[in-house]
Amino acid sequence: MKVIILGAGGRGRNYTRYCKQYGVDIVAVADPNTKKLQKLGKDFEISEDKLYSDWKDILEKEKFADAVINATPDKVHYPSTMAALEKGYHVLLEKPMSDKEQECIDMIEKAEEENKILMVCHVLRYAPFFEKLKEIVDSQRIGEIVNMEMTENCAYWHFVHSYVRGVFRNETISSPFILAKSCHDLDLIGYITGKKCISVMSEGSLKYYKKENAPEGAPAFCLAGCPHEKTCPYFAPRLYLKQITQVGWPTETISADTSFAARYEALKKGPYGRCVYHCDNDVNDHQSTIFTMEDDTIVSFNMTGFSSENTRTLRIFGTKGDIRGHLELGELEIYDFLTQEKETIKVDYKTIISSHGGGDARLVKAFIDAVTSGSDGSDLKTSARLSLQSHLMAFAAEKSRKEGKRIYLEV
Repeated sequence: MKVIILGAGGRGRNYTRYCKQYGVDIVAVADPNTKKLQKLGKDFEISEDKLYSDWKDILEKEKFADAVINATPDKVHYPSTMAALEKGYHVLLEKPMSDKEQECIDMIEKAEEENKILMVCHVLRYAPFFEKLKEIVDSQRIGEIVNMEMTENCAYWHFVHSYVRGVFRNETISSPFILAKSCHDLDLIGYITGKKCISVMSEGSLKYYKKENAPEGAPAFCLAGCPHEKTCPYFAPRLYLKQITQVGWPTETISADTSFAARYEALKKGPYGRCVYHCDNDVNDHQSTIFTMEDDTIVSFNMTGFSSENTRTLRIFGTKGDIRGHLELGELEIYDFLTQEKETIKVDYKTIISSHGGGDARLVKAFIDAVTSGSDGSDLKTSARLSLQSHLMAFAAEKSRKEGKRIYLEV
């Protein structure tokens, strides 16, 4: 199988790694960031002649691969995916599909018209934790779902990295937080309940990471002599200079050269060295939403950028029992109303080889298998058509938040 990778950032690197592990031939990689592109090529032994600075230069050529893995920035998803489908490529597309409803629909219809697989990277459907949860729910062990609570605990360091200083900080270059980060969770709501969303009510805002909350004397960049260095949990050098060797995510993203000296230089005037109160971020740092699903099932979803944990937690309340879950711990606790017995199921993370609870690698493998087997994609656990509901739920949540009213979805 021959694959083209669009995007040499964190997600592009991950997908490149799994493709290599599964014996896929990577025939082209594109990214305008020359340093990241060259580093990816060197790290994964991809020759110079396969590296491009512009995805258009690849997709303008006659078709020379089987599929495209699209890990470009959110705003580039639509034009690059449409071009790939037009050329006859199957596409694995990083979430979110687009920040515009019509573009999501257009991509799905184009894939169906071309009879090509368009799969969105809703990797959590492939995580053993959520596979087990789905199995328990479908077995009717807790009866019918009445209420469900989900929380996206985005750790404070993760939030400031990605949504205050990072590439997802501003809606003009990315997407709303509930779409960029939490379309995973909204997809899981539909996946676990097996129901469609009827209506949405949402509240949220950018409460804290803004100029008026800056402590007195805080400079634009942390290394410019901040007087609050010892008391600020968001002080950039504390977050990015701790690792000396074996530099991992998110530290590895601030500079293509991950040496201590290069990272120090990157923090002087680079985006990740900025004071969190003096950035150009505008996405919400907290949001709470109520989704009314079919059959009067109510799901409350809470996302926050002020957590000590970096995980997803949940409670599911059924007519015969309830479930408590913690993704990072890999624990599912089931309580039976009749027997009053409690069972704890532990997912074995020792065998997990990728992030998102093991979902990343398994999703890539499923996509590769579908393409190489000539499948039409109907047997996949997820598809762009299935992913559409999560995007519509996110769009409705933002509309509800901004207009202060309940928003109804067409079922």
